[in-house]
Amino acid sequence: MTSESAHTFTKYGWLVCLWVLTVSFQYGYHTSALNQLQAVLTCKIADTTTPMYYGLPTCIPMSDATFSVVTSIYTLGGFFGSLSANIVMDRYGRKGASRLSAVLTAAGSAVFGLSSSVGPLILGRFLVGLAAGLGICLCPIYLSEIAPAKIKGNLGVLTQLAIVIGIMVTQGMGFGLATPRQWRLVLFISSGISIFQYLISPFVVESPSYLNRKGLVDQEKSVIRRLWGEIHRVSRTDPEERDSEEPLLSDSDSATERLSTGRQPAMTIPQVFASTELRQPLLTIIAAMTSQQISGINAVLYYSNDILSQSLPELASYVSLAITIVNFFMTFPPIFLIERVGRKQLIQLSVAGALLSHLAVGYGLNSDLVTLSSIAITTFVMSFAFGLGPIPFVIISEVAPPHAVSAISSVGLSLNWSSNFVIGLIFLPLRNFLANGDPMKEGRVFYLFAAALFCSTLWFSKLYRG
Repeated sequence: MTSESAHTFTKYGWLVCLWVLTVSFQYGYHTSALNQLQAVLTCKIADTTTPMYYGLPTCIPMSDATFSVVTSIYTLGGFFGSLSANIVMDRYGRKGASRLSAVLTAAGSAVFGLSSSVGPLILGRFLVGLAAGLGICLCPIYLSEIAPAKIKGNLGVLTQLAIVIGIMVTQGMGFGLATPRQWRLVLFISSGISIFQYLISPFVVESPSYLNRKGLVDQEKSVIRRLWGEIHRVSRTDPEERDSEEPLLSDSDSATERLSTGRQPAMTIPQVFASTELRQPLLTIIAAMTSQQISGINAVLYYSNDILSQSLPELASYVSLAITIVNFFMTFPPIFLIERVGRKQLIQLSVAGALLSHLAVGYGLNSDLVTLSSIAITTFVMSFAFGLGPIPFVIISEVAPPHAVSAISSVGLSLNWSSNFVIGLIFLPLRNFLANGDPMKEGRVFYLFAAALFCSTLWFSKLYRG
């Protein structure tokens, strides 16, 4: 029986899938965790009658600048986590890397939740960022390597879905827990989830591809039987396609092929940069990750309240939650469309919608058309969610050979984190500079994002052959 005939997971396989997705959920969870908590955390909303609760202060006084440092240190941790992800994944395996991510998240969340001053807040936030950077590199690769070929692309979209669910959960929790006495629960809940993830890890299997590269063929067969229900053998005629599906190989009949290709030593980041053969997949992932961030999605998510604050001052938190809910529902279509429509086509449709939305947001803000700006921001998030959001994660393991996928993933996701940080840092100053103090010109920044996204997508389309 060929790999293509394995249509889905066993029940155990789906549980492993959920376990892996926990790291992406935590990434989204902490991306949004402080949004709703800012006022109570920084003492803008304080409980003057009870300054201490269970021996901890009900808030920690800090300026907006200090709070920005606490928030952005998460991105710095994410950058270093992604940069080191290939070393961790290749040394300790996909499962071992997941366990480390869980430990870092549990420790970082606990430190943050027990903090009584700014220093521990920064430390906790940095540890959680390290975990997120490691996890966001790990999850797409792990899922790809355990997935049956029939649902490999569909399953890859779940990484983005888990991120969006994490964001939505913390935004929703903020309505009930953003109080001086309860805000720490948001962090303790995250810590508890990661502790549970770590405790059940002995019952989770390692990636078959990783076991294959280590020469553990018998363990590989046993793992695939538990994930798919029976041993499957890959039968491919096209060498390029066979290489792209190598993580799913398992049968001893292909042992000779594995010895020559599957067990190549894992490449480091410097080796990937030096390799002319890997230049195409490396540039493809760099272009995909650049397009994702240069679209301005995080600027919109970070500053949607600020963008529309003059028109909707009393509905700020509800606007953010509504945008997140839209993002959640629009992440479902690519799960079903990715294999039917194709990766490149979904990206192109997504970019077309994002470009039109950018132009509409800019025009609406410059013309004081509040309704148009609000609708356009929503359609932009919708457009991002079904293409630009999930596809870059899906294609990592498809364009990179098994021995280089960890290193290429680290490079791509490190660039993603650094781009995220830079865009978040410059968005408001750039908007103000282009507007030159005129509120009726604040939409100009969206024209700039539209032009940058158009150029980066052209670059990606020339590189990606999918």
